[in-house]
Amino acid sequence: MSENRASAIEAAGVEKRFGSGEKSVHVLRGVDLTVPAGSLVALYGPSGSGKTTLLNLLGALDSQTAGRIRVDGEDITGWSEGLRARLRRQKMGFIFQNYTLMPTYTALENIDIALRLAGFGFFERRKRADTVLNAVGLTAWSSHMPEELSGGQRQRVAIARAMAAQPALVFADEPTSGLDTRTTRKILGLFRASAAEKGTTFIIVSHDALVTEFVDVAYDLTDGKLVRREQTAHAQSPSPTEQTTPEQPKFEGETDEPDFLALLPIEPPVERMPAP
Repeated sequence: MSENRASAIEAAGVEKRFGSGEKSVHVLRGVDLTVPAGSLVALYGPSGSGKTTLLNLLGALDSQTAGRIRVDGEDITGWSEGLRARLRRQKMGFIFQNYTLMPTYTALENIDIALRLAGFGFFERRKRADTVLNAVGLTAWSSHMPEELSGGQRQRVAIARAMAAQPALVFADEPTSGLDTRTTRKILGLFRASAAEKGTTFIIVSHDALVTEFVDVAYDLTDGKLVRREQTAHAQSPSPTEQTTPEQPKFEGETDEPDFLALLPIEPPVERMPAP
């Protein structure tokens, strides 16, 4: 991971308390974190350690008790909820642990509504929804309702929805839960390719040890603070001369349509965030 890249996320002395007085719970106790743009970072820790809390703070879904957070060079500490919502809509994608799919919408419609909120026109929305569904191997299930999909398929719809607008930052809470090993490798490889080709930054909360093979750096959240693990060697795509093993099997229902990373524009049509 290059240390010369601009920072997508910077957290300094971030603390988070829930409640007040003697019954307050001090979850984060001075977290410092710098995430270069276009990198993949994994956050590990036992249940209840504050991983999701930290992800919500970095993703402007909640406000810290103390400390400062900068996103793309802008200090968002003290921003109004309106500005935070606009920031999330324009620059961020979220993969939630419980999918958060609209139960009365098809897989394609769940992606379409997120693109509509981001300001894309009808034809661009359809193009993007089709290509990301193909990228996660769900073209054949685009017209299915969430209740007709398996847990792993719902997870892949949520992943496709988060990436469809090509956000600068993707916050993923247990994105590989419910996926088998082969599918997990494909999804993490998709993240790796998006970071390399589009400069997307991924912050991934996980319990899955396989994730460390694909990220630039991993941290453990212990006693409310981050401790960096030894540098991980993320998975690399073999060069043409090294490709001696058979082609990996496709997702179920996957077709030979073009890779969506080559089809999406580099920048989504959104305006830059104004100063608060």
